[in-house]
Order: sequence, then C-alpha cells, then structure tokens
Amino acid sequence: MYQESKFPFQQASPVKSELETWVNSIARHCDADAIHWCDGSKEEYDSLCNLLVKKGTFIALNPEKRPNSFACFSDPSDVARVEDKTFICSRTKEDAGPTNNWMEPKEMKKILNELMEGSMKGRTLYVIPFCMGPLGSSFSRYGVQLTDSEYVVVNMRIMTRMGEDVLPYLNKNEYVKCLHTIGAPLADGQADVKWPCNPTVKYISHFPEERLVISYGSGYGGNALLGKKCFALRLASVMGREEGWLAEHMLILGVESPEKQKTYVAAAFPSACGKTNFSMMIPAKGVDDWKVTTVGDDIAWIHKGEDGRLYAINPEAGYFGVAPGTNYKTNPNAMESITGNTIFTNVAITTDGDVWWEGMTKETPDGLIDWKGLPYDKTSGKPAAHPNSRFTAPAYQNPAIDSEWDSPKGVPVEAFVFGGRRSTAVPLVSQSFNWNFGVYTAATMGSETTAAAFGEVGKVRRDPFAMLPFMGYHMGDYVNHWLQFGRDLPNAPRIFSVNWFRKDENGKFLWPGFGENMRVLKWIVERVHGGASAVESPIGWMPRYEDMDWTGLEDFSKEDFAKIMTVDREPWKQELLGHEELFAKLYDKLPKEFYFMRELLLSALWRSPEHWGLAPETV
Repeated sequence: MYQESKFPFQQASPVKSELETWVNSIARHCDADAIHWCDGSKEEYDSLCNLLVKKGTFIALNPEKRPNSFACFSDPSDVARVEDKTFICSRTKEDAGPTNNWMEPKEMKKILNELMEGSMKGRTLYVIPFCMGPLGSSFSRYGVQLTDSEYVVVNMRIMTRMGEDVLPYLNKNEYVKCLHTIGAPLADGQADVKWPCNPTVKYISHFPEERLVISYGSGYGGNALLGKKCFALRLASVMGREEGWLAEHMLILGVESPEKQKTYVAAAFPSACGKTNFSMMIPAKGVDDWKVTTVGDDIAWIHKGEDGRLYAINPEAGYFGVAPGTNYKTNPNAMESITGNTIFTNVAITTDGDVWWEGMTKETPDGLIDWKGLPYDKTSGKPAAHPNSRFTAPAYQNPAIDSEWDSPKGVPVEAFVFGGRRSTAVPLVSQSFNWNFGVYTAATMGSETTAAAFGEVGKVRRDPFAMLPFMGYHMGDYVNHWLQFGRDLPNAPRIFSVNWFRKDENGKFLWPGFGENMRVLKWIVERVHGGASAVESPIGWMPRYEDMDWTGLEDFSKEDFAKIMTVDREPWKQELLGHEELFAKLYDKLPKEFYFMRELLLSALWRSPEHWGLAPETV
C-alpha cells in the first residue's frame, strides 16, 4: 500500500517541496508500493543490478571476460523506438508540423491518466535526478525521471550524470519532468515476468510548453531512457529554438594533426551510415600520424560563445550503441569500450558466459542462447542477436575519449559534416558554397533505406539534418532557425557533405571506408584552416586527386577517384526534383531562399558537362 515519501537527502534543493508533491501525487495515482529516491551511488547501482539478476531480468556475464557486466532479453514486442506512437503534444498542430504525430495535450493526458491509474501496483517508483551535460556547465540542462523500472535506473546511471549531486541545480520551472511506467501492474501474489512491459499499448508523449515527457508501456531504449531522444533532442530542440542554441543528432569528434593542431567537427548521419564508427575512427595506415578523439557519438548541444565561435557539449555520459556489425575491424574503440561495466540488451550469449552478435566474428559460435532466451539454431536463417540489440557503456571507457569531452566550456566546432547512404549520384565529399547552401544540403539530405520496416529497400528517404524522428517542432521552423543561427556568426563553421556508400556498376562499394575515411576528414580539416585546394563543381567545392593524401593507399587510382567524384547531370536533376516532396510538405514554413538555391543548382548543372567530373587527365 502506498505511503507518503519525504525528500530523503541532506543536500539542499530549490525544488524540494515541489518535487515531494509531484512524486507523491504520481505514486498515489499509479498506486506504487514504495518510493526510492536515487542517490546515484555505485552501491545503489550494484544493488539494483543484483535485484535484476534475482528477478531473472539480468544475466550476470562471465566476470573474467566481461567484469561487472550483464545481459538481458526484452519482450519481443518491445525491441525498438515506436515512431507511430511517439507524439509531440504542442498546443497547436501547426507547432508540431507535418513530420510529427500530434495530439491535443488535454486529449493525450486524458488517455495517459486512465492508462497510468494503478499502473505501478506491486512495483517501486524510482526518482532519478539527472543532468544532461557536464554538471554545472552553463550549457547543461536538468531533469527528474520517475520510473517503475530498475532497468531504466541502471541504464540512466550510465547514460547521464545522475543522483544526489544534481539536486542543487534543479531550479523551479526550468528542469524537465520525465514520467515513465512500463504499464505492467502486479496483482497481489502475481509472479512477475523477466521483461515487464505492456505488449499492446505504448505511448511516448512530449509536451514542449510544459517541459514534460510521459512514456507508457515500453521498457526499451529511447522509449524509456527519457534523457536520450525525448529530452536531449525532441524537447531540447524546442528549448534551443527559444533560447538561441541547437540540439542536434550529431557526433562530435576531435582531429589532431601531426603538428598537434586540434580541430573539432560535428557530423550528422541517419541510421546505418556509420555514425558511431566515424566518431571513434582509428586512421588508416599512411594517415595514422593524425589522431581522432571522441567527444560524443550521438547528440550535440551547440551554443554561441562570447568570442563568436560555436561551442558544443555531449549531453550524454555513455553510449547506447547498436551491437550488430560492431567488431574489431569496424570499430576497435567501441569494442574496447564494452569490455566491462556494460549492459547488453537482446544480444546472444555464448556457452562461456560472454556475448555475441552478427558481425562480431566471421564464424557463429556453437551453443548460443539467442535474444529470445532460446538455444540458437544456426540453420534457422534467423539472427541470434536482434538487429537492434544494444550495449550501454560509460563514455570514459572509450580509449579514444577526448580530453575535453566532459569540459563545462564545451569544445569549439569548426566544421559540420552531413552524410547519408547513397549508392549513386552523391560524391565522396564536397563543401557547400556558403552557410545558406550548407543548410540547404543538410535539409534535403537523403539516405537509402536498408530495411523493409522503412518501406521499399533502396528508396531515398529524405531525413533533414538526420533529425526527422527527433524533431520537437515544425521542421520548417527548424530549418529557418538554422539559417538565422548562421547569419549571426562572424565566422560560421564550414559545411561539408560526404558519402561513403557509392557503388560501381557491379554493386561494389567504390570507397574502402573505415579508417580510410581519415583521408576525407583530413581534407575537410585542411579546408577549414585554408591549407587544402579545391575546384568549383556544380554542387560545391570538391578536392582533386592531388588535393588528398594517398599515402598507404596508392592503389586507389585517379580513375577510381574520378568514379567516386563524378556529378552526373541526369541523376542530379532527379535529385533536385526529388526535393519537391519535402518542399511541398513544409511549404507554409519553407525558407523562400530554398527555391532560388535549387534553381541556381539546376542552372549550374545545365551549364556543366553531362558528366562533370575530375577526369584522370585533368586532376
């Protein structure tokens, strides 16, 4: 039976009374059995992990292979973000825009209040004070999540700065309230399941004007760890627009030259485009006198500094990374980051108590337990690990972590990179003519779908700024915010486009990728500092063969380079015409400059050769 709970900490907080009232009202409505105020200590984390092992949710992994690490299997109905049940409940539908699901706030709250009544019966309500960003930074923002899931608590401890130390920073009307329930109440004497959730009803709802997130029914990933996509992107994008900063679905990396010059780059890629690999890249042989360090692998909050430069922080403290395809070739630093103190969700488990997923090794081990907790049949044709299986690991374990990754001052961003998965048309790298053209490029960026869940495989899906699933307001207003943001900068960062995935006529990738991407990154950094040449193409500035460093990759010929850099008129005409679908959707808010920019690009293409390229005899 629920009993009132008092604020248990000696630590002072400006919102002590308000927080007590909110926590108790939610506990009463949801009929929680008990309330636990999280202090963020290691002892608390260990205790909750042991409780999850006892409940059967966690499986303790072999301590010699993965010390202090655990694996768990979710319910098959709860394996990914649920975009169709993700809502932006702004006051008006126009504020949410055409790319978001919208419901009137009162209507959504009526649905949620009915669902949440009694939803925590038989469970403990956990109170999680948390900080997004370095504690005390002027760029950081704060929140409190209420949840009835121990899985969420331990993941939030890895992914955020969480616990008692956050309390003094919680200011009234400024912190974000995050309410989460798995929607699986327990009747008296009812046995719990290993992964409690509501298998049929899920809602992830954002109320931007109230700085409020309410999530019901799911215990998985971004549906439940509300500091991640819900707060750090959807709500933060609204906060950034109102307060004059940017909340972006971007990695942040540092590039150090052999002369020890450090340059910070932020980059946006849709899913399945190698974002985490790029953020943790180990440069290939020949350019390994350059060094790449990781500030963040997924989200960037970008503010204007007093010196007119842009400064970025990574609001997260950990990595919630996709496991399949991660190995010592694709991402050695990620593999080293998950050697211990890691939570694995929906991967397979080996006979010796370790983890495995598709792409981790060439050969599939014998005797696996698959992500559904069953013995794995190699002949089934089904994956042993779920395609969206994940690891949660602390950022400080990354061997390539940047020395300034946790700096309250942030790091100065000097270039933005945007990329998608395109087998044709888009060249390896180009630089936008100026800020406005760069914003146009980012807003119209597309990526070919790689799974039937997104529709027809290979179809180009427009994903402006890689933010389509994560926008908290009208996409047209967002594009205008970007345009205005750059106009006020005395020396705006340069904007680049990349494409690692172009293929030849036989369907083979033209570019080797992985550590060889350092060659492209090196040219980008040298362009920023005025040390690399380029020629003007119909779509932007592009390097010639001799403008890039081919040390250690001499067998990549001028002919190869020409193939990967060619701008063909007809495919690009179709590309520009394809922007119309996005333009039509955002018509009422679309910047009028975009129509003129598209006409300029079309004109440049018409005036250029049918196959504009850096032909071998000219490079």
